[in-house]
Amino acid sequence: MNHDIIDAGPVPDPAKKQLTLIIYVLYACSFIVGITSIAAIIVNYIKQDEVRGTWLESHFRWQIRTFWYSLLWSVLGFITTFILIGWLVLFATAIWFIYRLVRGILNLVDNKPMYIA
Repeated sequence: MNHDIIDAGPVPDPAKKQLTLIIYVLYACSFIVGITSIAAIIVNYIKQDEVRGTWLESHFRWQIRTFWYSLLWSVLGFITTFILIGWLVLFATAIWFIYRLVRGILNLVDNKPMYIA
């Protein structure tokens, strides 16, 4: 039995949890339609104050960091494709992005924050 109880803060409105899931789905859809990640990051920033103080805040932070770091590494990958290392960078970025989405969705479904700050 696990006795380590983590207080993740107030229980958020179920609609905000659903919104967080929709944002993850928008990021996932960006593999097919890249513009959905732009929509997702905009929603992240617009709705960020509404989840502040709940465990969903950590998911929003996770999503925002995932977007910006994957954008950075993707740009570097594209710039360096002419020397072939860029393809490795792009592949690694894609794997990392998928990992972040899967881990985030699994924690969201289990009502867990991404990390305790």
